[in-house]
Amino acid sequence: MEEVRLAGCKVGPSLVDNHGRAITYVRLAVTDRCNLNCRYCRPKGACNEARRELLSYEELERLVRLLVGQGIGKVRITGGEPLVRHGMLAFLGRLKTIPGLAQLALTTNATLLAPRLEALRELGLTGLNISLDTLSPARFAAITGQDFFDQVLAVIEAALAAGIPLKLNAVVQEGINTDELLDLARLAESRPLEIRFIEPMPFDGGNGFVAGSWDLNRLREYFRANLPPLVEIVRSGSTAQMFKPAGFRGAIGLIGGYSRCFCASCNKIRVTPQGMLKTCLYDDGVLDLRALLRSGIDDRKLVARIRACVGARQPDGFAAARRASASGMAGSCASMATIGG
Repeated sequence: MEEVRLAGCKVGPSLVDNHGRAITYVRLAVTDRCNLNCRYCRPKGACNEARRELLSYEELERLVRLLVGQGIGKVRITGGEPLVRHGMLAFLGRLKTIPGLAQLALTTNATLLAPRLEALRELGLTGLNISLDTLSPARFAAITGQDFFDQVLAVIEAALAAGIPLKLNAVVQEGINTDELLDLARLAESRPLEIRFIEPMPFDGGNGFVAGSWDLNRLREYFRANLPPLVEIVRSGSTAQMFKPAGFRGAIGLIGGYSRCFCASCNKIRVTPQGMLKTCLYDDGVLDLRALLRSGIDDRKLVARIRACVGARQPDGFAAARRASASGMAGSCASMATIGG
């Protein structure tokens, strides 16, 4: 591929930011709509956009092909809830045909997954992430606004039986589910899955976020004190600190999304449902891909614009948040659904 010079720097065919971090992973949000209203993500349907404002499947596919051509090897489809968007399975099938795409994963609340599980298995999905914050049906309804606990638990067992690599995501909510952390962790004792505990982050669509006391350090010490001996699993570029408790079939992970302790090795970028490129979860969006895609821009120029943004990436999430705050955009309708989970 032809070399491109941006901001005085020579870059090759791979995306490497201005801090030397190779970008190999994109989280692609396909919708901000969801059939749940999780209190930490999109309470009261925060910030729904008209469908016409979303990137089309054709635009998304073009974007993925270009990014894979720049060294992206993993794509994770997120939302909102991806499966509320019609035609999702066919879209996933098209992405799987893109040469060079090594990993295609899906993050879902699993409430619409059961009739699609076999199709996803046949598709060869390389990873499935399911949200599960509690083992109490009543708490599930209180957290999500819907009574789908039994369906989600059944789908988790079915996914394991189908042999689909499975991760469960639990957002740690002080005073709500912190008395269940050990029970959730023990799901990995007899099952070959990962259960990841995520620090709450200030993206709930409101302005009342309080970090609480269950940060990454407290979680780590809590599990060390209350589970069998933990052996750390080192994974390059992972946002999670992974541990395998002695005797467990699966593993537990800790994700410091608010502590932002993994920025030095972060290998991902994000595309929001409305087509904003984010080089950090905490930035305010650095490139309007939707406008560019609909302007008639050719592939080479579009790639150059993406490279320019990656080449001006902030060193960490704290710096990105400061810059967003200075621009006056920080927290503007910020929910995980509008950002892309």
